[in-house]
Amino acid sequence: MGRDVGEILKEALALPSETRAALADSLWDRLDSAVDPDAEEAWRKEIRRRLAELDSGAVSAISWAEARSRLLAKLPE
Repeated sequence: MGRDVGEILKEALALPSETRAALADSLWDRLDSAVDPDAEEAWRKEIRRRLAELDSGAVSAISWAEARSRLLAKLPE
């Protein structure tokens, strides 16, 4: 296998954010090539439900920075 995973990760994290995003997307696409049609439909329904909640005002969106902050606050120290 040649290179250590930690070394590869360190190099990847040093990339510009757009390049990291493209790399992550590419890696994600290659994890599992089998598509579960039931899961795809369930996600479509969930997306429609969430959009309807946003459109109706039942929920409000928050920024990624706020979401990240909330998630990090829940992690054990």
